[in-house]
Amino acid sequence: MSQSDHITARGFQHNRSSFVDGYVSSASSMMSVTQAANRDEGCQDALDHLVRALLAKRIFEPFVILDELRERDLSLDTIVDLFIPRAACALGQEWKDDEISFADVTIGAMRLQALLDETMAQVDLDAALIDDRPQSLVVLPKGQQHFLGVNVIAAQLRRLGCGVSLSFDESMGYLNARLKDEHPQLILISCARRETLETVCETVQTIRATLSDSPVIALGGGVLDEAENLKDRTGVDIVTRSVKDALAFYAHHDQALTGL
Repeated sequence: MSQSDHITARGFQHNRSSFVDGYVSSASSMMSVTQAANRDEGCQDALDHLVRALLAKRIFEPFVILDELRERDLSLDTIVDLFIPRAACALGQEWKDDEISFADVTIGAMRLQALLDETMAQVDLDAALIDDRPQSLVVLPKGQQHFLGVNVIAAQLRRLGCGVSLSFDESMGYLNARLKDEHPQLILISCARRETLETVCETVQTIRATLSDSPVIALGGGVLDEAENLKDRTGVDIVTRSVKDALAFYAHHDQALTGL
């Protein structure tokens, strides 16, 4: 299916609530550099323009949309950290309100991913690399589907100077092999809903059993709005919505280990 295809048949109606809740929460409350949305008229107009482009029946050209957003004086950071998640929320809400089809949401998410890729292609990641930043792994456990939000997290980490790899819906065996090969120092797990917390716990246990050098494990995502005592329940080191907070925790942890 091309990105210009527009399917009007509605699907997955019986899973509408659970899918949208996970989709919206993962986009709006994942670990984010930018916490507060700028709600002035210019920003809302730019967001509306982006959402219209995501839903348009014509071919979507991410470089054109990026140029149009940049002409509105939006920085690359703002587009990644604020506008892409907010646009994802807008799509999810419109589907929940039965204003657009499931296919519209799916194609819109694909288009947002293309916009994210185009935006990151213009970021000088070599200049962003910082020697003392950790090698990081972003994990989307099995049974979860918010790939766009996880890619936003990865983009934020790269812009903050970290090396980053991704684990999408991998079995524990594959994750175990990845951990042994990559030895990440900071691991960020995303969880959208409380129903998948058992998998998060299993993921944390696999990490602890595989790596003996005590990587920092952070948990974020929409589950933060649905459950309490997540640190104790899952065994992670920090529960946060902020990539910067996770990095600060890692830095403090690393200093404690080295005695600095």
